[in-house]
Amino acid sequence: VQLQASGGGLVQAGGSLRLSCSASGRISRINDMGWYRQAPGKQRELVASISNDGRTNYRDSVKGRFTVSRDNAKSTVSLQMNSLKPEDTAVYYCNADILDLNYVARQYWGQGTLVTVSS
Repeated sequence: VQLQASGGGLVQAGGSLRLSCSASGRISRINDMGWYRQAPGKQRELVASISNDGRTNYRDSVKGRFTVSRDNAKSTVSLQMNSLKPEDTAVYYCNADILDLNYVARQYWGQGTLVTVSS
C-alpha cells in the first residue's frame, strides 16, 4: 500500500492551490483520510481530515479557507486551499488509515509536498 501526493508549489498570499493524494495497493478499506503539515522547526499538525462517510474536521486556522474532499471509488483525497497565508507555508503530507487485504490496519503517509506562500 502506498500514498502518492501531488500538487503544491509557490503561490502569493491570497492565492489558491490544490493538493491531491491517491492510495494504491492491496487495500480492503480506507477509513479516515486527511492532510497534515509541518513547518520548519515545528511539529507536524493535522490540517483536515475526512471519514469514509464524508464527515470532515479542520484545524481552526484553516476553517473557511480549506476544503477537504475524497473520492472513495478512486481512493483519493484532495485539499483545496484558498486565501492562502504565509503561515500556511509547510510541507504537506497526506495520511490514511487503511485496512489491507491481510486485514492489517495501519496509518500510511504520502511523501510530502511543499507549499510556499509568499507575502
